[in-house]
Amino acid sequence: MFREHLASDDNTPMCTLLGMKKILLIAIFIMSSAENVTPKSCSRFWDTSSTKPKLPAISIGTVSPQSDPDWIEPFPPFKIAGNLYYVGSKGLANYLITTSQGHILINSDLEENVPLLRASVERLGFKFTDIKILLISHAHWDHNAASDTIMKLTGAKYMVMEADVPVVESGGKTDFQYGNVPASLYKPTKVDRVLHDGDEVRLGSAVVVAHLTPGHTKGCTTWTTKVQEAGKTYNVVIIGSPNVNPGYRLVNNGAYPQIAADYEKMFRVLKSLPCDIFLGAHGNYFDLQTKYARLKDGALEAFVDPEGYQKYVADKEQAFKNELAKQRAALSRSQ
Repeated sequence: MFREHLASDDNTPMCTLLGMKKILLIAIFIMSSAENVTPKSCSRFWDTSSTKPKLPAISIGTVSPQSDPDWIEPFPPFKIAGNLYYVGSKGLANYLITTSQGHILINSDLEENVPLLRASVERLGFKFTDIKILLISHAHWDHNAASDTIMKLTGAKYMVMEADVPVVESGGKTDFQYGNVPASLYKPTKVDRVLHDGDEVRLGSAVVVAHLTPGHTKGCTTWTTKVQEAGKTYNVVIIGSPNVNPGYRLVNNGAYPQIAADYEKMFRVLKSLPCDIFLGAHGNYFDLQTKYARLKDGALEAFVDPEGYQKYVADKEQAFKNELAKQRAALSRSQ
């Protein structure tokens, strides 16, 4: 999401210019800090004959505005369960679903994160160039600003929910809330496949289902899939975003008249989904750091949290209802 659910509700974008030195340090950190993984090959990103990382040949371009240091702070890549892996930063969540026919990546994030993301994928022993499909949680720059770069590096096909396609292809300019905010814009990116509610994305043995959960953006997408671990099958839910950002108008919103009804639809969908493994577009949705610590300590089912999922959705629905009531009351007083 666009700066969602941080410790502070301050929603004023800031610009952070990361120099090449910082990018190199990110890559070095992530290559040295991954836990419990055995790389098959990191040669395309990491020069094993020296201590110097090899950056992608494609220019990263204009760096993105930044509002939370966690978004670019490296986090050890790790296996969640089955063929599902976490390859994101501390604050921005990316997921790799691996198959014998190539891989699916969920979220591209910021341009600054591309070296980190590539290093994470390859530290786990997979080829970054084997990514065949790129998906996103929703069309806000912190989840999709680097899509064009990743597509050029990998040749991946870009698949986006229909209502978010105009935003993606305009580089954020048609977003109902942030279209006129320069800090939120990114390189316009052509979508290869337009998705609709309930569509399946298939690659090899993997099947990922797109669920339209609108409100946060018009095409906000929650992804579900199934993974197997130790003879068990788990339902995975990756929430797009249930958050009502500061400044969102839930009543009399000329740019998004049905926004409140869409949030209500989103919560109905989320409550209907069977969930064992609870994930989301940001690590703080599902308490990434606590669960990762348990995983390191040997809790193989650390991310199995159906109760946590239900509580999170219920809490977010109540927060939405409170904000809607507040805005309706303010409108009534002004009339």
